[in-house]
Amino acid sequence: MYWPRVIPALLLRNRGLVKTVKFKDPKYLGDPINIVRIFNDKEVDELVFLDISATNEKRRPPFDLLANITSECFMPLAYGGGIQNMDDIKTLFTLGIEKIILNTTAMENPDLITRAAEFGGSQAIVVSVDVKKNFLGRYEVFTHSGQKGTGYDPVRYAAELEKRGAGELFLNSIDRDGTMLGYDIPLIKSVTQAVSIPVIACGGAHRMEDFGEAIKSAGASAVSAGSMFVFQGKHRAVLITYPTREEIERILN
Repeated sequence: MYWPRVIPALLLRNRGLVKTVKFKDPKYLGDPINIVRIFNDKEVDELVFLDISATNEKRRPPFDLLANITSECFMPLAYGGGIQNMDDIKTLFTLGIEKIILNTTAMENPDLITRAAEFGGSQAIVVSVDVKKNFLGRYEVFTHSGQKGTGYDPVRYAAELEKRGAGELFLNSIDRDGTMLGYDIPLIKSVTQAVSIPVIACGGAHRMEDFGEAIKSAGASAVSAGSMFVFQGKHRAVLITYPTREEIERILN
């Protein structure tokens, strides 16, 4: 039986895993290899790794660390952060990364989306779209780990990304990141209605019902979460969790 993917999103910073709130105040979670092993045991659908400091530090992906991660990871793995050119993309594929996630580079060099899709297939090229409301209350796309406003409307930008060859969009609400207040349903719905490619909703998940709302009400093809899978209780103690197949099936089907 098919059910939409439920994907933990893990943030790399200084080679360790962290979790942010609204893209700020990273809290250390632990060693990425250990956390990958836990998710292996829980039979996770897919993992997303995002190096949140690579672009702003003007460095390339941590290829040696990613090689170690892929050797331990038993599920499909997507990676984004610091990717600058086709050489980086080819190296990541060689290491066993199954999906490439572009963000800042996609905005600055959109031709790379097309070239990457021609090389690896559009299904392997994901563009991450980080969105928050600006001082006028309008949705705006941000790059550089949420630090730089672009003036782009996410709906129009999403449509352009699809034309460029992106096979999937990773739509992340900066305003909801780490808050566990639920997904930004109006944002998700506006983007899913503008494109025909799959949209992964991220930012704000707190409970299983949030997954169902993002998929059934807003049209997301998959859902992703961070805090929900790594924190437990009001004091946000670090505890890695993941729903059972039966729980996912009950909510999503």
